[in-house]
Amino acid sequence: MMHKYIFLTFLLLVLAGCSEEKEKPIPAADLQLKPVSFADLRGFDADDMSSAYEAFRRGCAVIARQKGDFLGNGQAQIKISRPDYIKICAAAEDITPDKFKDFIRQHFRPYLVVYKNSSEGKFTAYYEAEIKASPVPDERYKYPVYGRPNDLVVANLKDFDEALPAKKIIGRVQDGRLVPYYTRAEINRQRIDAPVILWADSAVDVYIMQIQGSAVAVLPDGGKLRIAFAESNGHPFKGIGSVLLQKGLLEPKQASMGSIKKWLKANPELARPNMEENQRYIFHRLGNPEGPIGALGVPLTAGRSLAVDKSFVPLGALLWLETTSPDKALLNRLVLAQDIGSAIKGAVRGDYFWGSGGDDVLEAAGKMNSAGRYFVLLPVTQEIE
Repeated sequence: MMHKYIFLTFLLLVLAGCSEEKEKPIPAADLQLKPVSFADLRGFDADDMSSAYEAFRRGCAVIARQKGDFLGNGQAQIKISRPDYIKICAAAEDITPDKFKDFIRQHFRPYLVVYKNSSEGKFTAYYEAEIKASPVPDERYKYPVYGRPNDLVVANLKDFDEALPAKKIIGRVQDGRLVPYYTRAEINRQRIDAPVILWADSAVDVYIMQIQGSAVAVLPDGGKLRIAFAESNGHPFKGIGSVLLQKGLLEPKQASMGSIKKWLKANPELARPNMEENQRYIFHRLGNPEGPIGALGVPLTAGRSLAVDKSFVPLGALLWLETTSPDKALLNRLVLAQDIGSAIKGAVRGDYFWGSGGDDVLEAAGKMNSAGRYFVLLPVTQEIE
């Protein structure tokens, strides 16, 4: 009987939020792919694509295990033939990284992505943070990096009834009812039922790691461990930058992530309550030593992996990106759609993976907010309407 009450509560929570989060269908006519030549891609000849070769091969291994006629199970507006892509992947096994650019020319054709008659979109960047942490707590290392809680419940309505909307619900069971999981403030004020995978020396660094989703932990002996995303507490995300700007605690010119981090560390008494306005909390696990794992299921490659909106662009797709870096230098290069993000929404929208490192990488990635465009590369054997 308890399971019946849990499901009823779960159902009410879901239906209450469905009307707000249900996405409207995307009119197919709004999205266009305009064929171009490789000569139209700015900087194509200058890009050393050897660093993208391994990222491509990793994606091929995942795509080979997928099902359906198109990448991403055909859920993206841009359709890329999976059988044709698999044949290209097989052919790539016989080349060396320095021949990858010629291989791209031979096997793909570029198309400019246009949405509602515009090819311009917004491009930001993200990175893998760095924290200092220890396997055991002491006076310095006292901030827990929590693993997935033992009492965390994750469910989806479609698991119960195919006729119900697909919606992920995260909570915990209390007195026989499914209730929302603890907020950030509640987690900060109690010891939750969760393993502590490491102890960090800075609450601010843990917070920024949660925004980024992953980090490199530098241990007291100089060793390093990668920390990856495990799950969230299911609450909505609220950006710390918008919180501080709205309260007048930061000027707009100080709103880069590097400046925000400095302000939070310089104002510890104000930092905690303002960080807690973001109710979302991220739980972690020890990650892949090769790098942070993106939504495609492969380690991300610095300067080559791009987070996209998978309702438009299927994961695994090759893209030619044309935008600018924070210092206004041209950023024209081959990238791969290998990740997603809650803020990455739109047909021409991307989050560029800058790489791993400390405050210098944070400052560079945090400042990127550039206009740009991209071209999707489709197999030459694929016919499009």
